[in-house]
Amino acid sequence: MSKVSNLILEIQDMLVSGFDADQIAYKLDIPESWVYDAAKMMEEDYGDHNYNDSMDGDFDSAMASAGFGTDEDYGYCPEDF
Repeated sequence: MSKVSNLILEIQDMLVSGFDADQIAYKLDIPESWVYDAAKMMEEDYGDHNYNDSMDGDFDSAMASAGFGTDEDYGYCPEDF
């Protein structure tokens, strides 16, 4: 990754960790506008409108992905052969 990409990721990580824009700008010695730009990019990339949690990695969604615990129809299988 480039230095700029790494910086953007570092800013976004700090935002998620609870730092505010002026703290991040001071700590990284960058203009505060860069922090706002990184926050805007994060919102565009990961905003609630783009997030699909239907397969979020929990047990139930993993089992559904594997075909267990779903209401899929696998066809009729007679009990008596």
